[in-house]
Amino acid sequence: MTNPWLALESGADAAERTGELRRAHERYLSAGTIDGPIDGPVRAVVADSWRRSARAVDPDALAPLELTDAELEEYREAHPLARVLPLFRDLLGGIADDGRHLLAVCDAAGRLLWVEGHRGARARAERMNFVAGARWDESHAGTNAPGVAITVDHPVQIFAAEHFAVPVQPWTCAAAPIHDPHTGRLLGAVDVTGGDNLASPYSLALVQAAARAAEAHLAADHGATLTALGRDDAVLGEGPRRIRLGPRHSEIVVLLACHPEGLSSDQLSAELYGDRMLNPVTLRAELSRLRHRLGPLLDSRPYRLRVPVRADFQALAEHLAAADADAALRSYRGPLLPGSDAPGVVWQRRLLDDGVRDLLVARRDPALLERWTRAPWGRDDIVAWQALLAALPTGSPARARAARRVRDLDAEYGLPVL
Repeated sequence: MTNPWLALESGADAAERTGELRRAHERYLSAGTIDGPIDGPVRAVVADSWRRSARAVDPDALAPLELTDAELEEYREAHPLARVLPLFRDLLGGIADDGRHLLAVCDAAGRLLWVEGHRGARARAERMNFVAGARWDESHAGTNAPGVAITVDHPVQIFAAEHFAVPVQPWTCAAAPIHDPHTGRLLGAVDVTGGDNLASPYSLALVQAAARAAEAHLAADHGATLTALGRDDAVLGEGPRRIRLGPRHSEIVVLLACHPEGLSSDQLSAELYGDRMLNPVTLRAELSRLRHRLGPLLDSRPYRLRVPVRADFQALAEHLAAADADAALRSYRGPLLPGSDAPGVVWQRRLLDDGVRDLLVARRDPALLERWTRAPWGRDDIVAWQALLAALPTGSPARARAARRVRDLDAEYGLPVL
């Protein structure tokens, strides 16, 4: 085949190819050897995906549902791809409304954020759990276009029995990955799903063009950046401007970045001061001084930032949501505004710190745990030290050091020393 990412050669008989693929799929499963040869008309990209899928997925199972209701709504509203959803609807909504096709957008972990189209097509897709909130990466749903696209980072079609999971084999899909144009980070993928007629060059070109348009839109999105991890004076950037904020203004901007919908005066006061009784004039004076520095960036009624903000701690939260321990540790530059005692900031800081530590402990990777425990914020983290000690192989020279540190911390915290 000239293009290995296309499912069918020009002029190929779709029904005949479906039968050949189904027989190849059955032979592969009955052989019981994951890394064995795969015969028949199976493309290399599909064969590789089958092998990865077979290690984790029951071919008769459905994709799991991970996010629902308010949790799903909150997650996708905060996701960067929410800003380009109207663009996808403009470009792909026509084919999603014809009763045969669906438009879907997933995040970098394969979670479906939006699945749209004719009610009948959505009802059929629901039977295989192709719904918003379901996890469709390879390790949870097997070979499928969004899952393969985010795994190999390339636009791809998956046709009929090329799907690893049997319930998905009546469908054909085409998907393309989408990246943050500022950082190159994978954000997710856009997908069209439908019948055999999608196995043609036009559907792959269509999703690839939609992904490129989304990246161009995000590149032109003149938002602001906010750096607040590991420092008490946050830095807000807008275009060439870099505004270094004092501690109180840093707290306010961080809290507004966490609430893009805005906060009332009472809500912001509670996030900043908690139950302490302060004169309302105090907050108004702080906001007046902040508005003098930020100009039109700060709005009121409610108080909010007028432009989208890409914050370093929000990127960290995305890595945690995707359970990407390596990326989370790379992006962690220290606690969020470590000197702040504002209740809203303290809550966000604990959420992030506990999230990173819990992810590393669950990952049980000695190299990652060592990086955490050697950092200033991890030196006294007894849970991380205990996890490191348990993860180090017998005979490792690092075990003695980890054991000593666990004993020292046990003594410092008044715990029984084993």
